[in-house]
Amino acid sequence: MSSKREREYEQRRYEKWQQHRAEHEAARRRQRIVIGSVLGALVLVVGIVAVVGATKDDTPAASATPTAYSTDTPAAEPSPSATPEPSASRDPKTPDPALAEARTWTGDLDLSQGNIGLSLDGVKAPQAVANFVTLADKGYFDGTKCHRLTTSGIYVLQCGSPDGTGTDGPGYSWGPIENAPLDNVYPAGTIAMARVGNDGSSMGSQFFLVYKDSTIPSDSAGGYTVFGHITSGQDVLTAIADAGTKEGSETPVHDVIIEGVKVK
Repeated sequence: MSSKREREYEQRRYEKWQQHRAEHEAARRRQRIVIGSVLGALVLVVGIVAVVGATKDDTPAASATPTAYSTDTPAAEPSPSATPEPSASRDPKTPDPALAEARTWTGDLDLSQGNIGLSLDGVKAPQAVANFVTLADKGYFDGTKCHRLTTSGIYVLQCGSPDGTGTDGPGYSWGPIENAPLDNVYPAGTIAMARVGNDGSSMGSQFFLVYKDSTIPSDSAGGYTVFGHITSGQDVLTAIADAGTKEGSETPVHDVIIEGVKVK
């Protein structure tokens, strides 16, 4: 074979090798593109699943019932139970505020020491009044002990705890706070709801009667729901306070038992 033909032959071989190499590289690039697309799609699907899963995990279940109760201040000694959100998320066991009928209710709180007349404001505190009236009608307060008497700084008798410990309630709680005084002053004769400190949605069944003008500071949740006032029997409440508490405690020296509550 002549040198010229040999060069032409080698040139064709080289060109075929170059063409084959180019085709091979093109095929590899296409393969990488397909694999990359598949992996990208898988990552996207996994990401979406992860986001959906996180969203479901973050969805809160029903509100838990707190087990700790603040005893730092008399009004912060709590009404009880679960802590539902107000309005649309109100616990269905909580009496409807409409039951207060946007009117004034009158009644009697019969204590073992005597009778106390009540006037309840269903206009300014409809949820509190609906709650109190409903529980009273069911006899919920009958036979319960007023468990707390404060005799320094603020002056209240606290009642409405079913077992007389101040750590229980009706099995639900509610908020928000209603009709709290802007100046934090609770005059003698005020009837207001107790609650957990710094929690405006923790009211339940516990309430307090003010026997002497008291300034009760608001906390991060606000003040305390005032839902009525004493119309008679303030002297009965004062006598309970004058008797004092058991040594080293805020327990009235003589048991104060609610014998019955009537409202109309």
